[in-house]
Amino acid sequence: MNFLDFEKPVAELEGKIEDLRHMGDGEGLNIAEEVARLQNKVEKRLRETYARLTPWQKTQVARHPERPHFVDYLRALIEDFQPLAGDRQFGEDEAIIGGIGRFRGRSVMVMGQEKGHDGETRMRHNFGMARPEGYRKARRLMQMADRFGLPVLTLVDTAGAFPGLDAEERGQAEAIARSVETCLDIRVPLISVVIGEGGSGGAIALAAANTILMLEHSIYSVISPEGCAGILWRSGDQAQAAAESMRLTAQDLHRMGLVDEIIPEPLGGAHRMPRSAIEAVGEAIERHLTGLITMEPGVLRQKRRDKFIQMGRQGLD
Repeated sequence: MNFLDFEKPVAELEGKIEDLRHMGDGEGLNIAEEVARLQNKVEKRLRETYARLTPWQKTQVARHPERPHFVDYLRALIEDFQPLAGDRQFGEDEAIIGGIGRFRGRSVMVMGQEKGHDGETRMRHNFGMARPEGYRKARRLMQMADRFGLPVLTLVDTAGAFPGLDAEERGQAEAIARSVETCLDIRVPLISVVIGEGGSGGAIALAAANTILMLEHSIYSVISPEGCAGILWRSGDQAQAAAESMRLTAQDLHRMGLVDEIIPEPLGGAHRMPRSAIEAVGEAIERHLTGLITMEPGVLRQKRRDKFIQMGRQGLD
């Protein structure tokens, strides 16, 4: 496991546990009691550490390379998935994966950003940073879901939209705006879950939803802490200070009424027990979807629009 800087005391304890297990395996020693004692210390240290994470530490957890990504949720929660590709204008963008499948017996349209798990997949998915064709594909799939009466599930995990010259030349800002517009216009239930990073317009393009959920140690902000620090202090070295002031944690956003629910993560973060984290997300989605599917299409759309209008009014106040 990759340990974060603030997890070094835990790493040392788990290293001792591994050493003891190897000794026991190799020499027939009975080390069960000592392993159990150290394991209890690990759990206590994790509980203490994760109970007082700073915003910058939560940012690190949200970016952990072993945190479950979109494809992990897709494999675990969606049956009979049929991917749909292309924006019908320029090409396919693999930073956003989307298609039709079954979520616990119900047909849905599901999509999300995929960061990749290793060098090859990260390059293929562009680290989850979509170009305009990715957002135009998302818009196309949401409109298709609207025509066929399929609820839309989106899982958000991106540092932001790709800022390259080619993306700007093909209309990045317009594509994001149109995707947000479509989120607010469709007449089917739309549930979004921030499973890692929710960065800027690249995130909200998929997350202008009836219900917005966040994993306990995920983040959601208008810009990355490094980007904010670069603007305010002209130095990315101040990213930690920027994170402290940006109110980007799930807890901050829930207090401000910008997200509807925080989904608890396993002790030590989703990267320690991915299956438990994925199951918790599935349970939360099912619970909220059950309530939304009983609403009239026009009511669904109006409530979604009112929700974001109210957010804007809070900002002005």
